[in-house]
Amino acid sequence: MHINTIEMILRIGAGVGAGTLIGLERQYRARMAGLRTNALVALGATLFVVLSAYGFAGGDPTRVAAQIVSGIGFLGGGVILRDGLTVRGLNTAATLWCSAAVGALAGSGLYLAVLIGTAAVVSVNTALRSVGHAVDRAPDTAGREEPSTYEFVAVTTDDAEAHVRISVVQTITRTAFHLQSIASENTEDGRVEVRATLASDDRDDRAMESAVSRLSLEPSITRVSWNVLAPAEKDM
Repeated sequence: MHINTIEMILRIGAGVGAGTLIGLERQYRARMAGLRTNALVALGATLFVVLSAYGFAGGDPTRVAAQIVSGIGFLGGGVILRDGLTVRGLNTAATLWCSAAVGALAGSGLYLAVLIGTAAVVSVNTALRSVGHAVDRAPDTAGREEPSTYEFVAVTTDDAEAHVRISVVQTITRTAFHLQSIASENTEDGRVEVRATLASDDRDDRAMESAVSRLSLEPSITRVSWNVLAPAEKDM
């Protein structure tokens, strides 16, 4: 069975178009795998399915489709990163997997399925985003949705004090916390405590733990800790 040129162009165009639509949302949110990556993943899946079905006599497109699923797993693994106690990139990797699936549908000529699949992926990444945040934050912030103040302490040596202060400021600026004050004081064992006070619009212990985990990787920091200040402590 052969495929004519017009049908081939339609299938390739559908694959690229679907991947582009999915990638637009990822690009807008500045994810690692954005517009071009999703478009290329969908295009590659489309081309492989077309090749398997029509490039060889008696070709079986299901065999290549199965290999696409496992192959995308390696590509998706490249965008998954561990940031302290947090794992980032899972949603981006899943989106790449879906782009490949939509591309495979386009390569098979299932245009309605391509349209529905693309709409579903974009909807999940947009409409369900706020729902996911609400469900995710509920256990930590239930009954505590009010401004919170944190105290952050990092212990280091005297000669590394300046470097640690800079590291603390840089780490905090990457989060939603607001730095209120930072100070250093010598301890009885000859070390230096860098103490910072942070404010947050609502309590987010998970984000604070993630920031602490990043700073704990600094070789010059021997100990790092944090706690939530009670209202009485904030006024002191």
